[in-house]
Amino acid sequence: MTNVEAALALVADGMTLGLGSGKASEKFIAALGDRVRAGLRVRGVPTSRGSAELAARVGVPLVELADGLPLDITFDGADEVDPQLNLLKGYGNALVREKVVAAASGRLVILVGPERSAEKLVPALGSRGKLPVEVVAFALPLVADRLARLGYPADPLRTPGGDVFLSDNGNPILHARVGPLADPGALDRALHAVPGVVDTGLFLGMAERVIVQHEDGRVETRTR
Repeated sequence: MTNVEAALALVADGMTLGLGSGKASEKFIAALGDRVRAGLRVRGVPTSRGSAELAARVGVPLVELADGLPLDITFDGADEVDPQLNLLKGYGNALVREKVVAAASGRLVILVGPERSAEKLVPALGSRGKLPVEVVAFALPLVADRLARLGYPADPLRTPGGDVFLSDNGNPILHARVGPLADPGALDRALHAVPGVVDTGLFLGMAERVIVQHEDGRVETRTR
């Protein structure tokens, strides 16, 4: 059994699902499309344009968030998972919509694939050195200054052409340089207190379970 197969075992006919972004989510959406073509009746709320396009290609019916509330389960990936199942997300630049869809769901299930499982299972959030923060464009210099004052210098994500990258929401994303965070909750609260911060990549206390497929093929389910 793979982690995707373990996740699909949680899906029942008639559910409305949040569809995450990134490689792990893409594998789940593709497999979900196979089940839909075999007769499974579900609806999806995508967290990014990329997820929406993939779901449409594989035949998963999509609805707007307003029409899907409350969602049954969101399936997504993560860039870091700590021992308490707190998450750091946003390397794929869809963190705000991912957090909205996760919050709209009864359950959040995270998939970690074998490619980087050892790297993503961290002792403390921030271990991989980067924290995405989405901001209103006008507030970009203010937020960057506050991050620097907190000891986390940050630069805006840029396109290959050098322009400031904009999320699906039309906002720039700062990548703060961090180390292992002793108190991610305190940093999250401090950043949310800065005018212009839309959201951070810290997903604290949100995941119900994490399904990990290790490099040796073993599948492990961690629950809160």
